[in-house]
Amino acid sequence: MDWIELSVKTNSQGADIVSEAMMRAGAKGTQIIDRADVPDPGKPSGYWELIDQKLIDDMPVDVIVKAWFQDEAKIARLRENLLQLPVLAGFDLGKMEIFTSEVLEKDWAEYWKRFYKPFRITTRLVVCPSWESYQAQKDDIVISLDPGLAFGTGTHETTALCAELIQKYFQGGKVLDIGTGSGILAIAAAKLGAKDVLAIDIDPLAVRTAQENVLINGLDAQVKVELGDLLQGLSETYDFAIANILADVIMMLSEPLKSQLKDDAIFICSGIIKDRQEDVRHALEKCGYDILETLCRGEWIAFAVKFCSGR
Repeated sequence: MDWIELSVKTNSQGADIVSEAMMRAGAKGTQIIDRADVPDPGKPSGYWELIDQKLIDDMPVDVIVKAWFQDEAKIARLRENLLQLPVLAGFDLGKMEIFTSEVLEKDWAEYWKRFYKPFRITTRLVVCPSWESYQAQKDDIVISLDPGLAFGTGTHETTALCAELIQKYFQGGKVLDIGTGSGILAIAAAKLGAKDVLAIDIDPLAVRTAQENVLINGLDAQVKVELGDLLQGLSETYDFAIANILADVIMMLSEPLKSQLKDDAIFICSGIIKDRQEDVRHALEKCGYDILETLCRGEWIAFAVKFCSGR
């Protein structure tokens, strides 16, 4: 299956905002190419493997956000929205030049691998591409990952925020991961001790990729991946839930999710751009959740909340 690739020239400040707009428009996934995201090879942090300077030199000077569509009508509508973004954001988003091209799945799948190296997502969790090697440090928990075309590499701020909160708040029990993508957060929960994880996604390609990643990590006895539309068809209850989706979806899920949660269950949610922080907070509190913690990274917000059935 081939794709229409939409590329936007922006800057580091605008990359996540452009990516969010693309996902809202129906993109199957996005990729941010930003030199600022790649550590200086001359100053290794211990979080990444050393990276060849030529790899960085080959990256574009501008920050490029790419998205993949199969519907040209969606791209036409998105073009108009993208041109309005600098005004809505209220700050400079760079050139905001827009380009389109056709791309084969196999070509895209090989291209981005050049820029995807092992990295530390939390103090304990390290994500390592399945085709790379990594020398684990003491107490490291390594997640082997091949995002495939589910576009979930784990490098995005929202994924890191969720992983940090999972590491902090998961204390056992059954886990539900809504919109699992590449499966990275479901796998993180299992690596942190979860024995029973259900990961669901509406995209068959994401489900297949997540299933493959579960097998790569030897977690098929702990993590089950299923095709599903949010909470539809779920009958069991869970001690811990994760949703790294979008602000509007989290707000929509807040009430119906309660029927899937056990008393005192923890819900970790992200994919929330800063401008929607208070909207999501209000929706969660209105539904009776207690806000345990709010984390911010870049332009993104994540919440850790507790569900109390008596409220």
